[in-house]
Amino acid sequence: MPERPIALVTGASRGIGAAVARELSHTHDLLLGGRDTDAIQTLIDELPGAAREWPVELTDHDALADAAADIDRVDVLVHCAGLVELGQIADATGDSWRRTFEVNLFAVTELTRLLLPQLRASQGHVVLVNSGSGLNAKPNWGAYAASKFALRAFADVLRAEEATNSVRVTSVFPGRTATDMQRSVREQEGGSFEADRYLRPESVAKPIISAVNATPDSHLTEIIVRPAAA
Repeated sequence: MPERPIALVTGASRGIGAAVARELSHTHDLLLGGRDTDAIQTLIDELPGAAREWPVELTDHDALADAAADIDRVDVLVHCAGLVELGQIADATGDSWRRTFEVNLFAVTELTRLLLPQLRASQGHVVLVNSGSGLNAKPNWGAYAASKFALRAFADVLRAEEATNSVRVTSVFPGRTATDMQRSVREQEGGSFEADRYLRPESVAKPIISAVNATPDSHLTEIIVRPAAA
């Protein structure tokens, strides 16, 4: 029986990351990263034989290098981990900007760089879960939007540079999604969390799987998903 391809999913403990992991588990063996180790273990138990934990603090670049060195093969790398801290630029501290960029950009760029040899060898696929804020910056979203605009630029450059190595790169721009992060956003905005007005995580995961499973002659470079009720 042929070996199944291997996918590494960060931010897999809940939300979009967990939904992507469930979808990929039908066809891929999984490495699952996430800070909530109990939630990761629950997901692994839900997907017996298909998944194992990949425990590493993404913002610790030494630990990240050690963890990446243990990966001999990866076919799909899905970046779902993210952080959002709202606030006006006049009030946002340098520490807040650094925290946001460390998680949303620097961890992504470093992990991708470390795994490029394996991705080239497998002619693999990098999926970057971005945000509507990576296309349109609004007041109070300065650090987050800036990190997501930078993430889009990183994806565009990576796609161009790795085209000759047949590495595919897809940016995904979901609108508001019914996740714990969105619940935190609504609290920061002083509003209510209305799950039925938002995308379900599974509704974002499905297009990602379509990109991963695209035919050899096609390359889904950008995917924009918006709630139907928006």
